[in-house]
Order: sequence, then structure tokens, then C-alpha cells
Amino acid sequence: MRLIGLAVVLAVSLVLAPLAEAQQAGKVPRIGVLLGSSQSAHSTHVEALRQGLREHSYVEGRNITIEYRYADGNLDRLAKLAADLVGLNVDLIVTSGTPPTRAAQQATGRIPIVMTLVGDPGRFVASLAKPVGNVTGLTQLSAELDAKRLELLKEAFPKVSRVAVLVDPARSAQGVVGALQSTRVAADALGVKLLPLELRGPNPDLEGAFRTATSERVGALLVTPGPATELHRKRVVDLAAKSRLPTMYGSSEFCDLGGLMCYAPSYHDLFRRAATYVDKILKGAKPADLPVEQPTKFDLVLNLKTAKALGLTIPQTLLLQASQVIE
Repeated sequence: MRLIGLAVVLAVSLVLAPLAEAQQAGKVPRIGVLLGSSQSAHSTHVEALRQGLREHSYVEGRNITIEYRYADGNLDRLAKLAADLVGLNVDLIVTSGTPPTRAAQQATGRIPIVMTLVGDPGRFVASLAKPVGNVTGLTQLSAELDAKRLELLKEAFPKVSRVAVLVDPARSAQGVVGALQSTRVAADALGVKLLPLELRGPNPDLEGAFRTATSERVGALLVTPGPATELHRKRVVDLAAKSRLPTMYGSSEFCDLGGLMCYAPSYHDLFRRAATYVDKILKGAKPADLPVEQPTKFDLVLNLKTAKALGLTIPQTLLLQASQVIE
């Protein structure tokens, strides 16, 4: 009887073991997405991430669950939103920009974090090649690109000799210093004088900044990326139009709202590529072993409708370089 009982136990074990393994293998991964602005502001970014996930055979609602958290421009909420995702014990967190990435890193040293649109990754990783901690992902190289934006602005309007620069300190001191240093080097080479204008807090005095730019008789404006400018895109674009200032922006969303010129890494491409990190981590890779990647695709967007309204002519050389022309 004991032999029969043992045989039954073994048989049941053999049946249940594969079922348990199948159950484990069938576990649907859950990832968190932490974003600093509103759902509408990030809609194209989220869709790009979903596209990338589909390319790796992940379909939201079928074999992957995504928990979205939006700060709606209130960066003070990010700590709580990050804690919410940690409390859900998500498998990893995807972030966009410096403040959300900082909030996620402060909330957990255990859950992997995939950052995007971060201009100063050095504050989150030991190096691009060897991140070391639980953060990896993609950088947008903000500091270097601000200099390139100034070069394109000067190419479009060669007579401009004085340019105001809207700077958002929320990019972090390192990010701001790096951006201004590289932009000043470019300005010296181009014979351009810069007028830095800092924006502070979630509700910066944008009107005051534009009044200063106008009173100082600058010939053009450079809007550097940052939480404040991203949050108040429409106001910035409207004030630039009202001031009749030729303006270069750091993301294509500004041109969609009527901005004149935008030069930036393709945000769509960066979010789509973030899915590759998600896939590798879900398959067992550690963030510390995944090098941080840089942009490979850049977009120059020109708004000819705005140029016409301002009485400006965009040179043919720039039109030929543009990845998108809005007419």
C-alpha cells in the first residue's frame, strides 16, 4: 500500500510540476511609466513606447500590463507617484526626463529603471558604458544640442548678433552649466552674444522673461529643454509670436503648436528604443549591464506658416535639411 501511495504522489507531482511551471511562465509582466507632464502632452511618447513593445511581441492588455502615472506638470507629485509604482511591485519603471528619473531612483534601488529624454545621465549612472546601479536607458544629449540649435538659428538668420536663452534650472545645475558652456562656445565662434534668462518654479514669469528679451533688443530666442518650458509650451510659443522673435525650440511639439524652428533628437525614436531595454530586462538582463545609449535620429522641423506670419524667410539650405516642413 505504501508503494502504491508513493506511486500516486509521484504521479501527481509529475502532473502538477509542469502546470506550476506553465503558470509561472505565463505570468504577465507589469511595468510602470512615470511622466512629468499630462497624458495629452505625452500621448505621442506613450504610443511610441507601445509601438516598440509591439516590435518585441508585447501587446498591452494581452501579455503585458502598463501602469501610467502622470504628474500633470506638478513635479512635487512625482515622489508619491513613484512610490505608488514601487508599491505595486512593478517589474521595471520607464521614465521621461530628469525629475521623473530622479523620483524613481529615490523611490527604489531594487526595481530597474529605464530612463528616456535625460540630458545629464551622469547624475543617475556611473558612466554611459557601465551604469552600475539600477538605472539605464537613453540620453538626449541636451547640452551639446543647444549649441547645434544656436548654429541652425544663426544659419537661418545670419544678421542676428544677440540671442536670448531661456534656461530652466530644473534641468539640474550640471545640465544648465553644461548647456550654457557649450552654447557660449558656439556663440563665440558665431560672433553671437547670449542673454541667459532663467525660469524658476512650476509657474515661471514667462512674460517677464520676454519683456527682458524685448527691452534688451535681442534678435532671436533659444528655448532650451526643461520641465518648465515643456509644461508651458503653448504660452512660450504665443509669447514668442507676440514678441515677433525668431525662436528655436528643443522639441518638435513646439512647432506643432506654432513654433518657428525645432531641432531635437527624435523623441518618437527614443521612446520606441526604450522598449528594447524593457524587453532585455524582462528577459533577465540587469540595468548595470546595459550601456546607456545616445540619440541616433534627429529632427529639424520648420514652420513656414509661422515664418510667413513673422515676415521671415527660411533659407533653402535649411529647408533641404528639414525632416518636416509645416506649411
